[in-house]
Amino acid sequence: MRRKKIEPESLVIRVMKEDDLDGIVAIDAMYYGRERPEYYKEKLAAATKGAGINTSLVAEVEGKLVGFMIGALYTGEFGIPETTATLDTIGVHPMAAGQRIASSLLEQFADQVQKLGVSSIHTLVDWSDRNLMLFFQRSGFVPSKRLNLELDLA
Repeated sequence: MRRKKIEPESLVIRVMKEDDLDGIVAIDAMYYGRERPEYYKEKLAAATKGAGINTSLVAEVEGKLVGFMIGALYTGEFGIPETTATLDTIGVHPMAAGQRIASSLLEQFADQVQKLGVSSIHTLVDWSDRNLMLFFQRSGFVPSKRLNLELDLA
């Protein structure tokens, strides 16, 4: 994929399907330097075949996958009584970065889950990932009242 300006009207956001696996794995590998097909196979199975509602999305331009977002609904997990949404993974092809792909995915995800009665979206971010922190800040995310805890078993 050569870098070119993506016109907003050419961007298609749709629900993720199982056959999106190869495109998702390819985008992820561009950031992590290795392919993780088994990891994403499980994620896609949960999103597309699980008992819940598929809230995971992909972004396409001219039939080519340029981004994806994996999210889920939770009802009562972690001692939270209300229905919430979690944004698990987001990825954008590097040649499409900076062209509102992630923002468009997030907007569609937020619209979808809000219609399902969700009033907040949660995610975890590596504190040192400045670009992702900035993206979420610009998107209106703020630090949660809940604290993510970690137990080092090494």
